[in-house]
Amino acid sequence: MFDAIARRYDLLNHLLSAGIDRRWRKRAIRALALTGAERVLDLCTGTGDLALAAARARPPAARIVGIDFAGAMLTVGREKIRRAGLDRRITLVRGDAMRIPLRDSAIDAVTIGFGIRNVEDIAAACREVRRILKPGGRLAILEFAVPTTPGISAVYLWYLRRVLPCIGRAISRHSAAYGYLPASIDAFATPDEFVTIVRQAGFADVSAVSLTFGSVCLYVARRD
Repeated sequence: MFDAIARRYDLLNHLLSAGIDRRWRKRAIRALALTGAERVLDLCTGTGDLALAAARARPPAARIVGIDFAGAMLTVGREKIRRAGLDRRITLVRGDAMRIPLRDSAIDAVTIGFGIRNVEDIAAACREVRRILKPGGRLAILEFAVPTTPGISAVYLWYLRRVLPCIGRAISRHSAAYGYLPASIDAFATPDEFVTIVRQAGFADVSAVSLTFGSVCLYVARRD
């Protein structure tokens, strides 16, 4: 499914979020408090937007590896990285979030942008992230959420279930992908539940910051 929508994925991300997705990614990178010396893993990297944000931060990450299961997404990402002249700093690799192809304690910081809910075993992926992080290494995860404020929640769910799938199908020309998106958001853990999952995987200082009226959460944690 993700391979099928790879070429129109970035356009739809920016369109459906009214461009706010760029700000979400910048906020996630700021949460890492980079010094310019870090090796960063962007897990579930997709087309590499969060990896690119880490490379463009001030100061930028020294080296970034992006890992994703969808080969066509990585192809689009590599083209973007080459155009940006950042192919010496960013490497994209096909891999499984539940079996990250990196040695123990190899990475200083990890980001995941809107991909953790697509992993089959979320707890296993969190444990893998802890394994490859150095002690004290930071984790920043962006994920969609359902707002809890009554009026905002109703409007958001109407947009998510009625408007977004129609726009997604029209532009991506894929009937299932943008029906899957609202279903996967509905099925994902609540912010409190996900914070518990991250803690149980061995992380400390776990917090959830609500963004854009509660439609997105930024989860930040540290390997204990």
